[in-house]
Amino acid sequence: MSWRLYLAFAALCLIWGLPYFLIKLALRDLSPACIAWTRITLGALILVPIAWRSGALKPVLKHKRAICAFAIAELVFPFSMISIGEQWLSSSLAGILMATVPLGVVLIAPLFGVHERLGTRRIAGLFVGFSGVVALLGLDLGQDTRLWLGVAAMAVAVSGYAVGPLIVQKHLAGIDEIGAVAASLVVASLILLPFAIATAPTHVPSTLSLVSVAILGTICTALALMLFFYLIHAAGAARAALVAYVNPAVASLLGVLVLHEPFGIHTLTGLAMILVGSWLASSRGGEEGGVTAKNA
Repeated sequence: MSWRLYLAFAALCLIWGLPYFLIKLALRDLSPACIAWTRITLGALILVPIAWRSGALKPVLKHKRAICAFAIAELVFPFSMISIGEQWLSSSLAGILMATVPLGVVLIAPLFGVHERLGTRRIAGLFVGFSGVVALLGLDLGQDTRLWLGVAAMAVAVSGYAVGPLIVQKHLAGIDEIGAVAASLVVASLILLPFAIATAPTHVPSTLSLVSVAILGTICTALALMLFFYLIHAAGAARAALVAYVNPAVASLLGVLVLHEPFGIHTLTGLAMILVGSWLASSRGGEEGGVTAKNA
């Protein structure tokens, strides 16, 4: 790859490791619904004009149902549930748990008529990955009900991120990605608007919270998606997907170094097992491809 591709890859690794940290900061003044709606709306304001100028929006209108389903699965539930979960979970733990998306894809795919052979490698990946989750949660969560609620919220987010690409694969194949994402952002914004209004803050949010959601919408959503599509077209989907295996490490480092969140040997072991398991479960032998973890 050229130096431009390496630079884009490094930038995307950093950008998609930021959301968990920024969400934790924004939660000091804003509700989960407000955070999710604001970042989605900002992303839409940037991507919709770009998609419109490129002519990518018009073809998408023929797939309204699939776009609505994708918006709910890929944006509404994950973005809001991650924010809800981080009310009780550390940002680093949230980032690590999201690395289980490939495991969820393998389990959910048959429900969408996507049948791929579960070989020894994939079965081993599922076992290793979920064993890492068990090890991680057994140490970090104990029996605190609020923390388990956070884990449940993250599980819903993981499920949404797992369903999203399956909807694309079955119903939106061949559709311009920018157009589909831009339209989905608009739909998600409209769905979350009533919840954002109902939970709007009664006081002016701090500058830190406002800057955090501004970065979430402009950089971690709009810019990140454009960088991701650039990498897919320039280097291939398989290489672009490698970003997903760096995100949890970035999220963990930010949580530990800036927010002073705990990170022991058991957490490191759980992270390693989840990443290895996700890689094995999403691999297709010698083929390029596989589904990887998403950004927040």
